Amino acid sequence: MSKRRRTIQRSWLIAISLLIILFSTAVYFTSRPKKSVELVPPSAPFVSIGLDVSHHQGKIDWDQVIESTDSLLSFVYFKSTEGTRFIDPSAQSNKQELYRLKIPNGAYHFFSPHQDAIAQAEHFLNNYNSTFSSLPPVLDVETEGASDQNLITKMKLWLDHVEDELGVRPIIYTSHHYYKTKFKEALKDEKFWIAHYTSNSNHLNKDNIIHWQYTELGKVDGINGFVDLNYSKVLIPIRANDLTISSARD
Repeated sequence: MSKRRRTIQRSWLIAISLLIILFSTAVYFTSRPKKSVELVPPSAPFVSIGLDVSHHQGKIDWDQVIESTDSLLSFVYFKSTEGTRFIDPSAQSNKQELYRLKIPNGAYHFFSPHQDAIAQAEHFLNNYNSTFSSLPPVLDVETEGASDQNLITKMKLWLDHVEDELGVRPIIYTSHHYYKTKFKEALKDEKFWIAHYTSNSNHLNKDNIIHWQYTELGKVDGINGFVDLNYSKVLIPIRANDLTISSARD
């Protein structure tokens, strides 16, 4: 075997060994069980605790959820729609059960920036029932638009249309990164629900940040797998389905 051929063979062996090491490392870290987070009372300025759910949680035993969380759980948001056609398969059963148990609740729409904003608003409204929902609707924004300005323009169209129909200004759910880099200055008058998985809430002290999703690894009896846990600065009375909290701009 020539020296050049031995060198090439050695290089291939090294490359394959590195790939095996990288693959094994990735498998180790992704397969490790994630540490779940239990419900615990919030600390100031947050005063209420809640869940947000969708079809990803499967069928939820809401009676067991209430029994296991005792007086800790104040509110629940459930996914209603996405884009211009998708309806969450669990939305109907979730909102009926939440209403039956008199748990303050609200619906959210997952926004698709590359689809028509008004058509999305209409899709959400067609599946919204104020009889069940006592909390302001939410616009879930997690996807990049054609540009930040285009995204914000479409968001405002959705927010305005829903507010005109329901008489209440929706809240914007988004990541802390999106809030900080896209919306903090451009949407100062809106109210926000921020997803940021950290134990430090100092960066959420702005008055227009009213909800904080602090983990996606919540564990609650009655729900299979993990569920998102949230704190709120709004004092939401437990088991009061006639509650309406206005999020209209001052």
